[in-house]
Amino acid sequence: MISTHCSQDSFQFPDLGTRKVVVDFSGGTLSSDGGAPLLRQVDASLGLTRSLAACFCDGRDQRFVEHSLPELLAQRIHGLALGYEDLNDHDQLRRDPVFATACGKSDPLGQNRNDPADHGCPLSSASTLNRLELSNNQTTRAHKLPHDPAKVAACLLTLGVRCLPKHTKEVVLDVDSMGHLLHGMQKGRHYNDYYGDYCYLPLYLVVGDVVLWAQLRTSDKGGADGVVPALTQVVAAIRQRCKKARIILRGDSGFCTDEIMAWCEAQPKVYYCLGLSKNSVLIAKLTPALVSARLRLCLCGAPSVREFAEFEYQTKTSWSRLRRVIGKAEVMSAGDNPRFIVTNLPADGFEADADRARFTTTRLYEEFYCARGEMENVLKPQVLDLAADTHSTHFPESNQLRLWLASFAYLLLERLRAWGCHGTELARATVGTLRLKLLKVAARVTVSVRRVYLQLSSAYLRPDLFRLCHARLMQLTPADG
Repeated sequence: MISTHCSQDSFQFPDLGTRKVVVDFSGGTLSSDGGAPLLRQVDASLGLTRSLAACFCDGRDQRFVEHSLPELLAQRIHGLALGYEDLNDHDQLRRDPVFATACGKSDPLGQNRNDPADHGCPLSSASTLNRLELSNNQTTRAHKLPHDPAKVAACLLTLGVRCLPKHTKEVVLDVDSMGHLLHGMQKGRHYNDYYGDYCYLPLYLVVGDVVLWAQLRTSDKGGADGVVPALTQVVAAIRQRCKKARIILRGDSGFCTDEIMAWCEAQPKVYYCLGLSKNSVLIAKLTPALVSARLRLCLCGAPSVREFAEFEYQTKTSWSRLRRVIGKAEVMSAGDNPRFIVTNLPADGFEADADRARFTTTRLYEEFYCARGEMENVLKPQVLDLAADTHSTHFPESNQLRLWLASFAYLLLERLRAWGCHGTELARATVGTLRLKLLKVAARVTVSVRRVYLQLSSAYLRPDLFRLCHARLMQLTPADG
């Protein structure tokens, strides 16, 4: 049986007036990621890939190594930042000279590769990157790039804390977890009733827009599992950077445990403001405020009315002491909506603060506690834009590494936004929007002996923003690895 291979060289579309519309792939050396060199500048300023490479052990024979550890990590992390979350994407992406330039390859066209079959491919293949991620789980002669998990976690923490101003007086540390659904037989998979499926339950600690901690956990334990050991490391790192700052832990009721609160109370200048699950005793204490709110609702005819009450409360067995509790008595046309928080923040504020009323009953709940919802703007991009929930290997160790790589990619984009785009239309853009509007630029590439010349599209919508971002990033000093 004889088969023929047909390759369509051009594609014809409906005519445009008297003109034919023809499309082919003869454009030459082009790229859709003309903004990728901006990522390289941010990476150099953070020292990200060089610092992360120090957390790996390279057991390869260096005589035959064409892709160094920093280059491999830059390829994987920059690829995630540019939207290429699937390792298989790199089988074609490895040919992109702009991407190779962003990863620091001195031969962006891949003309000096040892194997003639690799000519034209300056970057590594998907299989090489896969071996990098699996080296902690496989013991074959091909898996020679293991990493130290403790060092990688410390690297993310160190780089994140360095983004905080040294003279910060107050650091609000948001804690939360999110369910990453699993679609295979991954080790440690467990059915979680809340998410209604098998999932992992990563723990995140965030300050503002910066991720300091990303820990993969199984979902067979509560959301507060492992929080105190994580806090111990995170608070110590913040203290080293911001020596005089007070630290306030903020989270929902899933983290309202005596272990966490007692730990905060035992530390100097560490406070908490946590959601508290309602029960019959708390509802009884809030009843006068609920009755008052119902009366006001009847009189004013508003869609909802809320009042606040403050009291001391201690559980029968699980809490070690009395604590300050604030209750929200909200009454709506659909019914009552009582909510509670517990805190050790002083109601009269701190002496050095200009605003001593920040932590009074109403303002603490409405202005401070409710602001924790901003953390969702950090967690959602992890999944929606960076595929941090792609846990497609069998092993927790490699899935944890993928979670960390997504966090490092987020840090790159967040710093690009903070350093290069402040005061512009992209100052509060999501990382997905930032990628689309700043990094996805068509570029023609010319490589000569003396330079790599990128000609960006003349039809690009934001050339002034690109120039401003470039000028700001070029003023940054490269960090030591």
